[in-house]
Amino acid sequence: MKTNHPLSRRTFIRTATAGAFAFILPGSVRAAVRSLAQPVKLGLIADLHQDIMHDGLERMQAFVREMEIQRPDALIQLGDFAYPNEKNQAVIDLFNGAHAETLHVIGNHDTDAGHTKEQCLEVWNMPGRYYTRTIAGIKLIVLDGNDTGSPTHRGGYVSYIGEEQRNWLADELDNATQPVIIISHQPLAGTIAVDNAAELQDLLGKYASKILLAINGHSHVDDLLRIQGITYLHLNSASYQWVGGDFQHQSYSEAIHRDHPWISHTCPYRDSLFATLIIEPDLQLIRIEGRSSEWVGPSPAALGTNSYPGLHVGEEVAPRIRDRRIELVGKS
Repeated sequence: MKTNHPLSRRTFIRTATAGAFAFILPGSVRAAVRSLAQPVKLGLIADLHQDIMHDGLERMQAFVREMEIQRPDALIQLGDFAYPNEKNQAVIDLFNGAHAETLHVIGNHDTDAGHTKEQCLEVWNMPGRYYTRTIAGIKLIVLDGNDTGSPTHRGGYVSYIGEEQRNWLADELDNATQPVIIISHQPLAGTIAVDNAAELQDLLGKYASKILLAINGHSHVDDLLRIQGITYLHLNSASYQWVGGDFQHQSYSEAIHRDHPWISHTCPYRDSLFATLIIEPDLQLIRIEGRSSEWVGPSPAALGTNSYPGLHVGEEVAPRIRDRRIELVGKS
């Protein structure tokens, strides 16, 4: 996997520990947040990888049980979820049936093994490969980072937001009258970002007065960045950190590894990871309530590997999603 840090001319902040991350939000979007009728909650889960893990259904069950307690306004899965086929119907139905408002994002692995985006739309019940939905006064813009046509693509999975989709995104942002959250599988900034990340960052930066947050999966890390007035949240995988074939090892029983051979390329998390995002208008605060777990078997550090040399094992690369407080400070 490649590492992409197109940040040399941009403001860049990464939190190394849990805690508050305060920034000045333009008055227009602060006023929009304050106008929300009540706090908004979103349940987030990313990179379940049902078709790699032996216990994907149990990990989704843990998420659903917690969301029954949290009672969010919507549930969002950020891609690399489950092949859109009959074999995976139980986990797909569990997610879709857990809430009246469920949003799907297509990941790069969701179309492996001959599956298609069209099947994702049909089997997962998506309105389109990219789309918008308004939840409790928040405009959610869902992107598809699997476009072809990148002039810098050098093989492997595509990771790109094409011209047609970029034009659509610009129109949606231009016409937005509510606070916006951008949702994608591939990151738009930071570790293994889309090929045209700088172009997307420039576009989103023009609408920083409207955008609360951009959230992605894909990287399997726990990270937070701010670039051109936009805060980017990397949501960790529900299941594992990928270490690849050079570091194959056994974390579970021989039977599990025989039936699910790709697990040997991962450092799994013992427990399912997911988060609740809470927007509190009265307090002018965004909170992320995450979960911590531990490695099953050896950690990436014990194996002597780090897939992302720019990050730190034990910090961004860790079996957790940290609790965070993003304080909206500044004059209205």
